[in-house]
Amino acid sequence: MLLDLARLFLFPALMAFAAVSDILTMTISNRVSLLLIGGFFVLAGLTGMNLETIGWHAAAGATVLVVAFTCFAFGWIGGGDAKIAASAALWFGFAHLLDYLVAASIVGGALTLIILQLRRWPMPAFLTSQDWLVRLHDKATGIPYGVALAAGAMLVYPNTEWVRLAAFATSALH
Repeated sequence: MLLDLARLFLFPALMAFAAVSDILTMTISNRVSLLLIGGFFVLAGLTGMNLETIGWHAAAGATVLVVAFTCFAFGWIGGGDAKIAASAALWFGFAHLLDYLVAASIVGGALTLIILQLRRWPMPAFLTSQDWLVRLHDKATGIPYGVALAAGAMLVYPNTEWVRLAAFATSALH
């Protein structure tokens, strides 16, 4: 039962934390990525995932890490975004990687357009006491893409083996 709860909530909770952190501070702590990576390997072992499958998941994470850090090197995305994307790819493996990347890209495009549009308008005076809103409204600040990465993950995660296995185990108890 605890294993099923971990399968259902660990990944989404950490991704939600990354999104909130990114929108409030424009940073994502390395601890979140490390917890995602550690959580994957612990749950993979506890759920009986075979070494070959673990290796393919690791390959998906490594592939995204290389591409994302190339984007980071060109200044297109933040380092925290690169690490979170790679950590999420580890959980999705190649089976759900394309779905995740497409979902995150669509949400990210919409998020970017909305924030850029809002930045065209003056910020209401009553909101200027909120540092995170001032930072988000600043045209010199980037886009908190961790929000899009987390939203894309939430859209895809229910379709993964992690959730299917937990749902199967829960229904088998009844």
